[in-house]
Amino acid sequence: MQLLSRNEVRDLDRRAIEEYGIPGVVLMENAGRGSAEVLRALGPQGPVLICCGKGNNGGDGFVSARHLDNARIPGKILLFEKPQNLAGDAAVNYRIVDKAGLPMVEMALQPLNGEKLRRELAAAEWTVDALFGTGLLGPVRPPFDAVIAAINSTSAQVLAVDIPSGLDCDTGQPLGPTVRAEHTATFVALKKGFTNPAAQPWLGKVHVVDIGIPRVLVNRSSPSAPYS
Repeated sequence: MQLLSRNEVRDLDRRAIEEYGIPGVVLMENAGRGSAEVLRALGPQGPVLICCGKGNNGGDGFVSARHLDNARIPGKILLFEKPQNLAGDAAVNYRIVDKAGLPMVEMALQPLNGEKLRRELAAAEWTVDALFGTGLLGPVRPPFDAVIAAINSTSAQVLAVDIPSGLDCDTGQPLGPTVRAEHTATFVALKKGFTNPAAQPWLGKVHVVDIGIPRVLVNRSSPSAPYS
């Protein structure tokens, strides 16, 4: 079983881009579309609330939102960052959903409007967690601890994009407040920490999504030992 550590995930992305010439925006497109396909297979009626942070995980969320909209599944993006602070491929995909007129709400973080957040979350059948990815190294800082608590307090089902926000990729242990997902759409292969039984309540059912990294490159990456 192929298992990837945080550093191996980063290295795979880098090598796919630098050595194989796959643009990062193509990898993000495949990741976001694959996540949307996982959710579509679960039969959502909507509305779906896609919670996006400022990094590549948020960019994956923008792509997912676009494909869910193309499938005519009602949804809305909650953006937890100012658009001018987005960069790279995430900024590219933000501009696409913005130009396409997808429903989107910018959530101010300082201060966080908790009542508004709870109102948006309460209206959703599904919440997509695209806040933080595998690169998270420490506990989420305020106000994201409150954002995660609000997500966990609703009755909506949750799909985590790549990894539940707040879960450590390598150990499978919560780093602090952590999104509790019913399903996780993870990219390329299982992450090392997913084999830790303590991760299961946060992960839910895990779906591995192919994002187009050549198989020869994935196979050449050093397989990680399971968590112990």
